Amino acid sequence: MRNKRAIKLVGALSAAGLLVAACGSDSKTSDGTSGGSTSGGGLSVDVSKCTAPAAGTKVKLQLQWVTQSQFAGYYAAVDQGFYKDANLDVEIVEGGVDIPPQKTLASGAVDFAISWVPKALAEREAGAKVTDIAQVFQRSGTLQVSFKDKNITKAADFKGKKIGIFSLGTGGMPLLKGYLRTNGLDPDKDVQIIATGAGAPALEALRSDRVQGLMFWGSALTGFQNAGTQLNVLFSPEWRALPDFTFGTMQKTIDADPAMVEAIARGAAKATLFAQTNPECTLKIHWKNFPSTKPTGADEATLVKWDLALLKTQLATMQAAYQMHGGKLIGAMDPAAYGRMQDFMQKEGLIKKTVAPESLLIGKPGFAEAINRFDHEAVIAAAKACKGL
Repeated sequence: MRNKRAIKLVGALSAAGLLVAACGSDSKTSDGTSGGSTSGGGLSVDVSKCTAPAAGTKVKLQLQWVTQSQFAGYYAAVDQGFYKDANLDVEIVEGGVDIPPQKTLASGAVDFAISWVPKALAEREAGAKVTDIAQVFQRSGTLQVSFKDKNITKAADFKGKKIGIFSLGTGGMPLLKGYLRTNGLDPDKDVQIIATGAGAPALEALRSDRVQGLMFWGSALTGFQNAGTQLNVLFSPEWRALPDFTFGTMQKTIDADPAMVEAIARGAAKATLFAQTNPECTLKIHWKNFPSTKPTGADEATLVKWDLALLKTQLATMQAAYQMHGGKLIGAMDPAAYGRMQDFMQKEGLIKKTVAPESLLIGKPGFAEAINRFDHEAVIAAAKACKGL
């Protein structure tokens, strides 16, 4: 794993799931319509007055986690020049165990951040004007697993058992506790929740029977399956109605430079389409730029299969979100989903009060259409051609 936290990429921001919304252009969306020109969510951006960002505009993006294949789409945009063409000089900052993206954003150290929606909303309630500008995952990808031979097939089977989780401070903790309560278990008495860390340590905790189940995100569990682990997978249907990772910024950023937000938005939407069209090319571009992230210990075909499974897990969740909005607008957000998330967070004691969901978003009519106004067929053709490897 790379130790270097900041990765300087000229013109490189985007990926398999980053979208934003702001100013528009004269090209068309994938459904042939032109985008709107009004702002939303309490933001006062007149897209009709937006201009291109100044050449070499510097932007910092904080990732949710360390550089790995699930973020491969971000780096595919480097080779495609999506951001360089938009006059942007983007620095992608790696995440990690001790780097909460929403706090890095609120501190002013970065301009944009990918973070879990509950964390972003809690930061908003604490006084930071964090605004979500596009949805990376429209539904939660969190899952609970156990070995098949443990015969744990429903939540009630965890009574008297130990459940591993990445960190006791992770955003998945309230989801886990709420899930157990809904199924008749007291999470503080009927089970023991243990921090296992991520990756190999978590899998080893399951194999050694230190825990009998794990609560993790989808791509991590795909990694466990890559290792040949046979798992039972459980999840609450309620989780599928809650938004997961989102792309946010501070309101002052949108107010100060809507053209820059627009440029990031459109480049990110292009990169999302690129990654969805050709995941294997996206992965190999990532390996080319970050060879240390390529797995070892098997032949090339197996390595591609392993990392491609991780990337496709992320892409499948994004594709589901895309289809939820009619399969036309990349990055569209659903205010009702944010309302459900707030209700859940209030019930779990994570926030004290709820606000109008629209006030948290930049998602009024016009923004999603604006970022989708580009030549989709040209991006699809470029992905299929996969040049530069």
